[in-house]
Amino acid sequence: MSGDLVRDPVVAGEFYELRKEKLLEQIRWAFLHPIGPGKEAIFSNSITKNNFGYIAPHAGYIYSGPVAAHTYYNISLEKKPDTFIIIGPNHTGLGAQVSLAPWKQWRTPLGLINVDIELRDYLITKSKVLVPDYNAHLYEHSIEVQLPFLQYIFQKDFQILPIVLMRQTPKVVEKIAEELLDATEHLGRDFTIIASSDMSHYEPYDVAKRKDLKAFEMIKKRDINLFYNYLETENVSMCGPGGVMILMTISKMKNGREPEILKYATSGDLTGDKDAVVGYLSAKFPI
Repeated sequence: MSGDLVRDPVVAGEFYELRKEKLLEQIRWAFLHPIGPGKEAIFSNSITKNNFGYIAPHAGYIYSGPVAAHTYYNISLEKKPDTFIIIGPNHTGLGAQVSLAPWKQWRTPLGLINVDIELRDYLITKSKVLVPDYNAHLYEHSIEVQLPFLQYIFQKDFQILPIVLMRQTPKVVEKIAEELLDATEHLGRDFTIIASSDMSHYEPYDVAKRKDLKAFEMIKKRDINLFYNYLETENVSMCGPGGVMILMTISKMKNGREPEILKYATSGDLTGDKDAVVGYLSAKFPI
């Protein structure tokens, strides 16, 4: 299967290991790393779900994998949702401003993943902002790097809805949040959102940490205009604020509890080079 049916990986062998066994070892390493949760994620088959969304970083696994592992360890403890809605930024500048991936399946070295076709098609029909677009997703890594972690936990037994945003403003975010809630409620979908984002880019360690932790204080308030203005005025080079603002908006609309940090670290904590680091955050949005 290929072409318009399956989206093949584009950063396997670059952001994460290309070979299946090596990739499984790399994910296991991330879970057991001192910056990671220190435990492997194993599908718990839980019947309870306490969070409707998470933030997870999307850099190369050798840099952000242990931080991302905190999100996926927590996901592994909860009831598996009907659909994982994964929202990332558009790094490439290709394609539509706000887009759904049209493929029916996504492939990684760990196998094929099904897209929630019914939810995708409902949104394509009803949405005022989301459009199907291959180009926006074709070379974008922010969705792809999340998938092997989900496969490690659930193997093939899950489905996704991939969305990437080039336009990440409060006005657009609010509309997407409303449309996602309408669609999931109409179709009776239990969902978990994964907002794929790295934090400050190429700042000195102390500067990145100060800016990023202050940004999380804004996230906790769930005021997207306050948060967006902070990023703009303080020049915080966070690449995926749109997905995070969607989570903030849905949390507020559903009267969720205050978001909580699972782990914050930087590339410098992994490599020892703290002159110019990238910040990584895992966080949860409780029901």
